[in-house]
Amino acid sequence: MNTAAVTKNSAKRSMSKVQRMTMLAILAAIVIVLQAAVSIPLGPFTITLTLVPIIIGAILDGPAGGAFLGTVFGAVVSIQVITGAAGAFSTMMLEYQPAATILVCILKGTFAGLVSGLFFRLFSRINYYTGVLLAAIIAPIVNTGIFSVAALTIFRGLIAGALGTDQNLLGVFLTTFIGLNFVVEFAINVALTPVIIRILRIVKKDKN
Repeated sequence: MNTAAVTKNSAKRSMSKVQRMTMLAILAAIVIVLQAAVSIPLGPFTITLTLVPIIIGAILDGPAGGAFLGTVFGAVVSIQVITGAAGAFSTMMLEYQPAATILVCILKGTFAGLVSGLFFRLFSRINYYTGVLLAAIIAPIVNTGIFSVAALTIFRGLIAGALGTDQNLLGVFLTTFIGLNFVVEFAINVALTPVIIRILRIVKKDKN
């Protein structure tokens, strides 16, 4: 391979790296804005659109990009919990188990992005939009699943006290704390993500 070809390939790799970093920076900014400024109160928690850019990042940049954006999400949530902006129950969780609360905030976001990227990578080999759909489906499941496991183990005493019962705690917790919140966020992710990805692909195709 001649020197000119090597230089050209090197330039392409550098440009690709810059484009990747720019895309992740833009998506990270969207994650921060959505989590900090766009939320809908629902019961003790809030509905958020933040998982959508995380899933998009996981699809476009892979598991590492999804994990990075999920960690940004977790960091913003942690700050909101510490400052009291996440709501009264989140403050109670922080007072009950400070370190565990922050750890759960970070891990649920990180793994939601990571697993979303892994699902897309695996299932897009079968069909691109099957991968997109399953990436959108798995992210809220992982996010809510990690929170639920932590709530029913580490925070069991706090949850039981808030609900006023320790009997059939799983069923009561899922219907009281998780039910509608999860369904709405799940529907938002599954509806919006394929549409946004489709638009991005059309725009990219037109530019090429």
